Amino acid sequence: MPQSLNTHEHSRSSAGLTYVYPVVSRRSGGVSIGINLNPNNACNWRCIYCQVPDLKLGSAPEIDLELLENELTGFLHELLHGSFMSERVPEGLRRINDIAISGNGEPTSASDFDSVVEVIGEVIDESELPLDVKLVLITNGSLVHKPHVREGLKKMASRNGEIWFKFDSATVEGRSRLNDTSISNERVRENLGIAASLCPTWLQTCMFQLDGNPPSRSEREAYIEFVSSMAKEVQGVLLYGLARKPLQPEAERLSPVSKEWMDAFGEEIKMAGLPVKIFF
Repeated sequence: MPQSLNTHEHSRSSAGLTYVYPVVSRRSGGVSIGINLNPNNACNWRCIYCQVPDLKLGSAPEIDLELLENELTGFLHELLHGSFMSERVPEGLRRINDIAISGNGEPTSASDFDSVVEVIGEVIDESELPLDVKLVLITNGSLVHKPHVREGLKKMASRNGEIWFKFDSATVEGRSRLNDTSISNERVRENLGIAASLCPTWLQTCMFQLDGNPPSRSEREAYIEFVSSMAKEVQGVLLYGLARKPLQPEAERLSPVSKEWMDAFGEEIKMAGLPVKIFF
C-alpha cells in the first residue's frame, strides 16, 4: 500500500504530477490540495526555514494552463471518487479543506497568475466539491501590487478565497536575517493593505529559535506594534513553528520554540486585538 500522508511530509511529488500535490495540513486540519506554480524551485525570497531543496533565486516559469486544468480535474475526481483518501490519508482527516496555491517558490511570480486562478475556479465549478472548500493563496506578499496579481486576488475573493500573507518580522533587519529580503516596512504595509482590500487576509508567521535564541524582545515589540496597527484590516494571525526540517544552509542553527513561548506570544497578539490560530 502507498505510504500515508502526514503533517510532517509535504512532498510536491506525492501524486506524481507537475502542478498538483496533496498534503495533510496542520493549518487546514484536513487535506489541502496544493498547486505548485514553481516546479523550478525558484523564489524571490530565501527564507532560512524553507524546506525546498536546491532553492534558487528567480520567478515561476510559464504555466501550462491546460496541464494544470487536467491535473486538478483528474486529482479532484480521484479524491472524491477513488481510493486515495482511504489508502493515503489518516482516518479523521479524510476531507478536502482547501485548494492552496503555494509550492516551491513565490506563486505570484507567475506572469499568468490571474489566469491560473481563473482555471482553478472553472475546475471548482465543474467539480462536486463542498461549497465551503476554500481557495487559499500562500504568499510572501511582495508582488501583490502587480496588476496581474491584483486581478487574481479579485477572482479569488469570489471563490471563497483567502490570503495567507507571510510576515515573520516587523523590522528590515529581521526580514533580511530570516527571509533574505530587503523589502521595506512601507512596502510591506502597502502590499498588506492591497491584499486585505481585495480578499480576506491572514498574516502567517513562523516562529523558531536561531542559534538557541527565540525572537528578541525588540523584535516582538516591533511585531506587536505593526500587527496592532493592521488589526482592522486583516483577519488575524496564523502562528506556527517548525514541523519539518529546513533544507537551507542555516538549518542546523534553527530549532523550535517551546509551546509555552508560543502560547505566551499568541496571548500578546490577542491583546493587540487580533484573533490567533497557533499550529505548534
